[in-house]
Amino acid sequence: MTQKEVLLTPEGLKKLEKELEYLKTVKRREIAQRIKQALEFGDITENSEYDDAKNEQAFIEGRILTLERILRNARVIDDEEHAEGEAVVGRWVTLKDLETGEVFEYKIVGSAEADPMHAKISNESPVGKALIGKTPGAEIIVDVADGILRYQILDVRREG
Repeated sequence: MTQKEVLLTPEGLKKLEKELEYLKTVKRREIAQRIKQALEFGDITENSEYDDAKNEQAFIEGRILTLERILRNARVIDDEEHAEGEAVVGRWVTLKDLETGEVFEYKIVGSAEADPMHAKISNESPVGKALIGKTPGAEIIVDVADGILRYQILDVRREG
């Protein structure tokens, strides 16, 4: 089975690499120490410290595997390959809601970096898909669970 390519911005790549390094070096050691200490308490059948440490260990190992898979299938986006003003992964897009007049800004990122609380939307989300390839002045219509969203692209810019 071939893995799906994961799009990352250079910033997202660094963040995931840093998290992986931290989990492999610092967190693994901390959890091993917690397990060792819990075992020193004796009987592990009713040892909540041991159970908690083992559960955290399982979670950390799962996250390490996930990060390794993401990084193995990553393609770092070079937004220099695209025309100035074109909405692509790695660029900030300023939108105007045509219903409310509200103006807001999103950064288009790959799904592994999506973080709506920090204005980072996935290129695979309904709005992200509708934005890709568009330029300032374009109107987009997005069909979402709550109905139809209508936006006008006011600006597209590179980082910074």
